[in-house]
Amino acid sequence: VQLQASGGGLVQSGGSLTLACVASGRFERLNDMGWYRQAPGKQRELVATITRGGATTYTDSVRGRFIISRDTAKNAVTLQMSYLRPEDTAVYYCNAISMTIDHPGSQPVFGTSWGQGTLVTVSS
Repeated sequence: VQLQASGGGLVQSGGSLTLACVASGRFERLNDMGWYRQAPGKQRELVATITRGGATTYTDSVRGRFIISRDTAKNAVTLQMSYLRPEDTAVYYCNAISMTIDHPGSQPVFGTSWGQGTLVTVSS
C-alpha cells in the first residue's frame, strides 16, 4: 500500500491548511486511517484517527481546531487544520491500516502503511 500526502506549506499563526492523503496499491480495504506529526527534536505523535465507520479521535492539543475526514470510496483521508499555532509546526504523516486477502478463503493480512510526510510550518 502506498500513501501519497499533499497540502503542507507555510502559514501564519491563526491560519488554515488542509492536508490530503490518497492510498493506492493492492488491498481489500482500509480500516483505520490517521495523521501523525513529528516536530523537530520530538517523537512522532498521533494527531487524529478515523475508523472505517467514521468514528474519530483527536489528541487534546488539536481537538476543536482540526477535523479529520475520509472518503472510503476514494481511499482518501483529509485533515482540515484551522487556528494553527506555531507549535503545530511539524512534518505530518498519514497512516493507514490495510487488509489484504491473498487467496479466496485465506486469512486476512493486516498491514500498516505510512505516507512520505508533508511539512507544515506555522509562523508567529
